[in-house]
Amino acid sequence: MTRFTILLLALSAVAQAQTGPRFEVTSVKPILEQPAGSGGGVQISQGYARFSNVSLKDFVGFAFGMRMQQIVAPEWLGAVRFEIVGTLPDTFKPADMPAMLQGLLEDRFKMRAHREKREFAVYGLEVAAGGIKMSQQEEPTLTAGPFTVTANTSGGGTAIDLGNGATLLIGNNRIEARKVTMLQLTETLSRFVDRQVLDMTALPGRYDVTIELTPEDFRAAMLRSAVAGGSTLPPQAFQLLENSSLSAIPDALKSLGLLLQPRRAPLDVVVIDSVDKTPTEN
Repeated sequence: MTRFTILLLALSAVAQAQTGPRFEVTSVKPILEQPAGSGGGVQISQGYARFSNVSLKDFVGFAFGMRMQQIVAPEWLGAVRFEIVGTLPDTFKPADMPAMLQGLLEDRFKMRAHREKREFAVYGLEVAAGGIKMSQQEEPTLTAGPFTVTANTSGGGTAIDLGNGATLLIGNNRIEARKVTMLQLTETLSRFVDRQVLDMTALPGRYDVTIELTPEDFRAAMLRSAVAGGSTLPPQAFQLLENSSLSAIPDALKSLGLLLQPRRAPLDVVVIDSVDKTPTEN
């Protein structure tokens, strides 16, 4: 599973926003040498937000809620990496985060961008004719206390805390989502199939979803997440993808009363008009 996928899945807990406050203090440090085996991480808490070892293109994805395919930018944007830490204001709300990240890009990298609509092949997540075969979970009690989104990777897989009781566990040939909304589920599925997934279920509430895969299908899903994250794969990996089935995850969803239906739909694209390679000084 790629660094970008892990971080973007974690940040799917944060709502889109167009306006909001700026970070009070921000540290942006370029990573000149990447240690072997090092990974990225994200932690957003009441007091600060930390993005470890992320490319600038990853960061644009976080700020605008976009997959790599939806970002039109210079090629170098995916190569330069940074350690970014921002202090959150006392009035911080989760919905403020996207606009705060966009503000950071504008302030420190002088980035200018605009949105366009372009048509893509997508999947619509729909309810099967027989209805869903999942139990709706009790809504969590939302509090004004600390808000935390974290993602951790170990030998046993990747555990992602989306906040407010929603979690993801990815490993051991399965994708387990607990107390997730349908929007969070589609964001998750989009990382492991060959198209963006849009919620067309109109289902309210939260659900537990477990997708069991064979080792071969799970490996293919992880490779697709790498492609979605903009990673360059060796020829052998692409050969494995070409020979793998695209039906494994859709078939697993059918047992839950959910369908992935091919559709075409306009999606937002972020076009980077200008951006500096070197950020302003801390």
